[in-house]
Amino acid sequence: MLSLRVLRGSGARAAGRWLLVAAASAGTGLLLLSSLAWGLAHPGGAGHAVVRLVWCVVPAVVTVQLAVAVARAQPARWPRLGLSAVGLGRAGVVAVAAASAALVCAAGSALALLVFLQLRGDVTGTAWHGVGPGLLARGRSLPPAGAATLLALVPVAAAAATTVALREERPARHDAPGTLPWGVSLVAVGLALQVGAPRGHGMPLPSGLGSIPPLALAGWVVTAAGLVLAGPGTVHLCGRLLAAYRPGAVRLLAGRAMQHEARGIGSPLGLLTATAAAAAAAWDGAHRLGPVTSFAAALIAVCVLATSALTLGATRDARAEPRAALQAVAASPAVLRAAVALRAAVLLAVVVPVTALVAALSTYP
Repeated sequence: MLSLRVLRGSGARAAGRWLLVAAASAGTGLLLLSSLAWGLAHPGGAGHAVVRLVWCVVPAVVTVQLAVAVARAQPARWPRLGLSAVGLGRAGVVAVAAASAALVCAAGSALALLVFLQLRGDVTGTAWHGVGPGLLARGRSLPPAGAATLLALVPVAAAAATTVALREERPARHDAPGTLPWGVSLVAVGLALQVGAPRGHGMPLPSGLGSIPPLALAGWVVTAAGLVLAGPGTVHLCGRLLAAYRPGAVRLLAGRAMQHEARGIGSPLGLLTATAAAAAAAWDGAHRLGPVTSFAAALIAVCVLATSALTLGATRDARAEPRAALQAVAASPAVLRAAVALRAAVLLAVVVPVTALVAALSTYP
């Protein structure tokens, strides 16, 4: 009840972020239910149904990550004095944030169930014929236990991930992250697994994009983890190089800001790089994506971009005091804008080649 009151008392921007989480949860729920319905419509294709459920892990993970990012941004704007007055300390704030994430994701899952039943014609009696009948399993009853279990995955995972993320938060550190060598090593191992994977029987990709060997799929997971792990160190190193060798005002401001924000923006930037590389490697332009695959790809892209935007927004809010201090000493607005543009240009100059390289090496399996 308290989490519901907190959600109702949130501002318009916070409510918009939570609505985005609910929409992402609803989209993931539709994908999970479509996999369940496909298994019901094809009783002899249990293996393919399991493969469809496995591919639903990707949108589920990015949805949970988006929920964690929104929940992490929310407690900073809550009335701490009011929460302390009702006996809620830090543990209580974590519990409320986790309950809020679970409640919003559960609302999205409920919406997914309602939309799916409407598409099947179970609500109004009029079914939608825009997709193949195998995706909706018309004429077959959905197992309540199976549907409830699948729809509960995202809310439970969001609550657990939010609890872990908020409990492990520490005061902001601005020293050099030590994860860059480990991240580069993981990327190298992941690419080696993909290139060296055998060409035999593999897991089928959606929309007839071919198949991928299980070892190559494991290599993709390791590569993505390496990119996320190497992100903070890469951003910090770029900032250091940018501020080296007698920098001017613009280079110095841009370099110091990148070093200061490396831990905050590095990991989302690595995830964005991994997502773009996977999309470039999987799609060659010759295949037309089906409606479910297109929906899943759009959902993943929206979640990743929204998570990155939330992180960048948090870093922008954190720059408010330094920006005010610079303006107090008569720093030119043109210099501040040039520093922001230089940071963006440096990050693009690093991210685009890394994305292209990973995508090119990952097409071999």
